Amino acid sequence: MCGIITIDGPSASGKTSVAQRVARRLGIPYISSGLLYRAIALACLRENLPPEAIEERLPHYRLELYPTQGENRVYLNGEEVSSALHSLEVDRWVSAVARHPGVRAFVNQVLRQIPPPFVVDGRDMGRAVFPEACHKFYLTASPEVRARRRMPERGAAFETVLAEINRRDEADRQQSAPAPDAIVLDTSALELEEVVEAVLQSLAASK
Repeated sequence: MCGIITIDGPSASGKTSVAQRVARRLGIPYISSGLLYRAIALACLRENLPPEAIEERLPHYRLELYPTQGENRVYLNGEEVSSALHSLEVDRWVSAVARHPGVRAFVNQVLRQIPPPFVVDGRDMGRAVFPEACHKFYLTASPEVRARRRMPERGAAFETVLAEINRRDEADRQQSAPAPDAIVLDTSALELEEVVEAVLQSLAASK
C-alpha cells in the first residue's frame, strides 16, 4: 500500500490542511475520513437519534465520498451534505458516534473501497484502517494552539472552542493514538507550510 499516505492527529492539529497541501503537491487525491463520521453524526441529529442507536440505522445509510486534490464531496443517501458537516452541533456529536465499533467498521469499509494513490487524514488511519501504508504521519499541537486555529471556522469564543477541543481529546483518546511506526510532528510552533515541507522531505528521503 505504498500509494497511501496517512496523516493522523487530534482535532485541529492541522492534519486536514497539511493533507490537502501534500496531496496537491504530489498531484494525488486527498481524503478526509472525518467527514464520513461527521455525516453519520449529522444523520443522528437530523433523525433525533441518540448515538447509542446509530449502529442499528447504518443499513439504511448510503455513504459516498468523492475525493479530489483539494476537497471532498460527501453524499448521504444521494444528498450532498458537505457544507453541513462543520458546526459545533456536529462537533459535539461526532465523538459519541465514532466510538461505536459498528460505525468505525462502516466508515472503514467506505474508505477501503477508494483506490490509491491518495493522502488520507483522520485519527487512526495509519494504525487501524491502513496499517500497511508505507508513509504514516501523526500531527499534534497544544490544546490552546489548536483552539486558536479552530476559532475562525466555528465563529465562537476561545474558551468555548478550547473546552470543545479538550472534550474531544478525552472522548477520542483511544481512537486517536498514533501508529507505532508513524512519524510524530509537533506543529505547535510551526507554520502550515513548514509542516508540509517536513512531510514532503520525509517522503523524499524514504524513496
